[in-house]
Parts: sequence; C-alpha cells; structure tokens
Amino acid sequence: MNRRLARLRAAQALYQMDLTGSEMESAIESVLEDNEKQSEFFTQLVQGTTELKAKIDETISANLEGWTISRMGHVDRAIIRMAMYEMLEVEDIPVNVTFNEAIELAKAFGGDEAGRFVNGVLSKSIETLNLDQKK
Repeated sequence: MNRRLARLRAAQALYQMDLTGSEMESAIESVLEDNEKQSEFFTQLVQGTTELKAKIDETISANLEGWTISRMGHVDRAIIRMAMYEMLEVEDIPVNVTFNEAIELAKAFGGDEAGRFVNGVLSKSIETLNLDQKK
C-alpha cells in the first residue's frame, strides 16, 4: 500500500469512526479491500489521529473562522484531522507534501469547494503552528 492509498484508506476509516462511532479496528477492516494489506503508515495515521484527536481539534478550532468543528462536514474533518496529525507527528514527510495530498483528497471526495475549505483551514493552522518552517 503506497502512501497515497494509505491516506485515502485512513481518511475513510476516520470518517467512518466519526460518523458512526465505530471502533478503530472495525473501521480499519471495513475500508480495506479484499487481499489489501494495511501498511504501517496507514495504521500510524489512523491510530495517531485517533490518539491525538483532542489536541488536533483544539488546533483546528482555533483556526476556523466563522465555523465550529462540529459544523464541518465529516469528510473534511477527517481529512483535516489526519493531515494535522501527519504534519505534527510524521517527521520524514515535508509539510507541503501532506498539505497538497490533503487538498487532493478533499477534492476527490467533495470537489473544488472542499479543496478550498481544507486549503484554508490547513494554511491557517500551518501558519499558526509555524509548521511552514518544517522541511
């Protein structure tokens, strides 16, 4: 499983957990296709995002203008949470790569409008946390 597919599957699992309250293992199993093996990166994204959700949500909430985190769409919220986790905790991936991947995921699921929303929230978060200095 390459990183792009791992991000897609992780976003799907996080979405399912957020929407239905599914347990992590159940969500992970349900998003994997037949004969698809979960990668370490996929597992790290789902577990890490879940474990740091409260911290990530604080950061997201502080960078929303005219929105609350509960008002965000489930897909956008899952993608933004996952991207924030990756930017904060995964050292070997440059912030701009994670940022671009999140926008592309949002566009794939929700179109250009979702891409712009994710772009705006992540841009402000990157600036606030000085993550633009991380290479």
